[in-house]
Amino acid sequence: MAAVLSAGFSLPQEEPQAPISRWGYEMADVYISKTSAHRSSAPRWTSPKAVLFSFQISVSSRMLRILVALCLLATCWAQDCSVSNIKVMQNFDRQRYVGTWYAVAKKDPIGLFLLDNIVAQFKIEDDGKVTATAKGRVIILNNWELCANMFATFEDSPDPAKFKMRYWGAASYLQTGYDDHWVIDTDYDNYAIHYSCRQVDYDGTCLDSYSFIFSRHATGLRPEDQKIVTQKKQELCLLGKYRRVAHNGFCDGS
Repeated sequence: MAAVLSAGFSLPQEEPQAPISRWGYEMADVYISKTSAHRSSAPRWTSPKAVLFSFQISVSSRMLRILVALCLLATCWAQDCSVSNIKVMQNFDRQRYVGTWYAVAKKDPIGLFLLDNIVAQFKIEDDGKVTATAKGRVIILNNWELCANMFATFEDSPDPAKFKMRYWGAASYLQTGYDDHWVIDTDYDNYAIHYSCRQVDYDGTCLDSYSFIFSRHATGLRPEDQKIVTQKKQELCLLGKYRRVAHNGFCDGS
């Protein structure tokens, strides 16, 4: 052995081994060339645990989406949109309801109707009948913009919160009607929700409805009233169908 070493020869060295993972796979690939060896830092195999974890996340996400869809579907099935089953204000007090109301949102009916700057005044006449005046901006004949003043009389029904409303207005041949006027909810001092169905479908739901969200304040609803109003919109099956009613002074002084 000493002679071999003194002759300039050496024993062959073992090739360094790549570290072995706990799964028995090499953690790096080794590429051999004539000049050098390059060791890649990328893992050669994906851990079975990582694969399983990724699969579990995918399945969980898919199940969550299905669950949400089923919940939404169940809500739709559970919600009763029949006009005859709509709940109105209990123990409605017309004396507290009268006065000025500003429309802050509305669900439009089919056809011509007040657009914005809508202010209503409710009054109890000497004979006990309820009347109302309302004004708001309208556009007729495609481009004629004007402030329409309207007048309405209310007929009582066995339910104190349900009226039949006969109304007239400017360009009366375009703006007359005999509609329901239901008070869905109100606290008398801050907000009121009105609903009217003009045409009932064969299944009892409404084909042509309109609704006003009123506020006693020209600035709009208070934050605490917004939650109540949103809930009532959903109960009316009209959530997402309202639009904001602007008040920019167009009808002031008219």
